[in-house]
Amino acid sequence: MRRTLIVLFILQCAAAFQIPMTPVKSSALNMAPRYDKSTGKWFATTEEEKSDYGPIGTLIRAGPLPFISRLTKPEEYDQAVLKYMAAEGCSRKEAQGNMDAYLENPNDWTYQKLEEKKGGFKKDYANANTDPKQLILSGTWALGFSYWFFTFVQDCIAGKFGPVKPLIHF
Repeated sequence: MRRTLIVLFILQCAAAFQIPMTPVKSSALNMAPRYDKSTGKWFATTEEEKSDYGPIGTLIRAGPLPFISRLTKPEEYDQAVLKYMAAEGCSRKEAQGNMDAYLENPNDWTYQKLEEKKGGFKKDYANANTDPKQLILSGTWALGFSYWFFTFVQDCIAGKFGPVKPLIHF
């Protein structure tokens, strides 16, 4: 009797440390993007997978590099997003946020993903930099800097900053 209780206790302890397995819903598998071997491209199977936020959302969340990349190579961007969605089983918004972060700085994005796998902080790239106060501050700074920069360039072209006159004459 005592051995039976010890064995049951050990089995209960072992079961407590197991990772619970949650079944994957079949609807989640149906919504994943599919790969067409004949064309070598990914395609969306539902309307939710086709678009989430536009290029301006990319500009706000990740800056000019992903924005320009998204405008100049829209097909490559879309394929990368669909591939990420299929690999990670995530929403389009999350995949776009991760792709934008990757295009902005691949090294930092990779480091962050490695830290997440180790159990570290998981960064929400899909909702990054969307605080209205921060957007207003960044926009004001960008407009001010742009005005200063273009005024400086115009003054340089006009010769306002021409040759410097020496203070001491020999």
